[in-house]
Amino acid sequence: MKSRFKNWAENYGLFLLVVVLLISVWEWVVKQGFIPSFILPAPTSIWQSLMENRQLLLEQHLPATLKEVLLGFILSLIGGVIIGVGMHFSRALEKVLYPFLVISQTVPLIAISPIFIMWFGYSIWSKIAVTILTAFFPIVVSTYDGLKTGGGEYRELLLTMGANRWQIFKKVQIPLALPAFFSGLKMSVVYCVVGATIGEWLGASEGLGYFSRRMSGNLQADAVFASIFLLSLMGIVLFLLIGLVEKQLLKNKIR
Repeated sequence: MKSRFKNWAENYGLFLLVVVLLISVWEWVVKQGFIPSFILPAPTSIWQSLMENRQLLLEQHLPATLKEVLLGFILSLIGGVIIGVGMHFSRALEKVLYPFLVISQTVPLIAISPIFIMWFGYSIWSKIAVTILTAFFPIVVSTYDGLKTGGGEYRELLLTMGANRWQIFKKVQIPLALPAFFSGLKMSVVYCVVGATIGEWLGASEGLGYFSRRMSGNLQADAVFASIFLLSLMGIVLFLLIGLVEKQLLKNKIR
């Protein structure tokens, strides 16, 4: 237990120290009046707003955003893996789809989100569509690149032993692609939070993005920052969960 705490302190102690220092300086600068509180509220004001609005935030807006994020991530994961594996097995499919994947990422979300609202209305699916457009690209690329770059020597060895393409894919290419794949997942789950928030900003009746837009219209900066804090916390937790799954899965693969 002591050894684990020592390792944790060595890895994250400096980071926590810097965070405490930054928050302290932030609090002091605002309290001294160097920055107006309506532009940058003090951390204590943000925390107070979070406590005052905790029932509304935690019972209504946070679950709504989390639902959009998780559904968007799951659909992005399924579609991204299918497309990535399909491009790996089919050169023709790669030539057709890869340019469209790149083009999809050059379209500004602010410009295309109203189209999703026209198609799906103000339902949850307009926000999920924005989330998928934001999040599926890292999964596709990481899946495809991971399968493409790994296992040349192992592949040749298995071919000499009479292995077929499916056996090589299962025994060599999938395990070697996992690090790149999980890197894409960690990027994607964070992008899901961004996509859901943008969708809520442009048209929603609930969610943290909707709440922050409404509070900004009322010039309640502390409430806006409270919702931003919850969005950041959501992204960090989801990122860490993906990292934990990656650690456990790769550990089992090594064994």
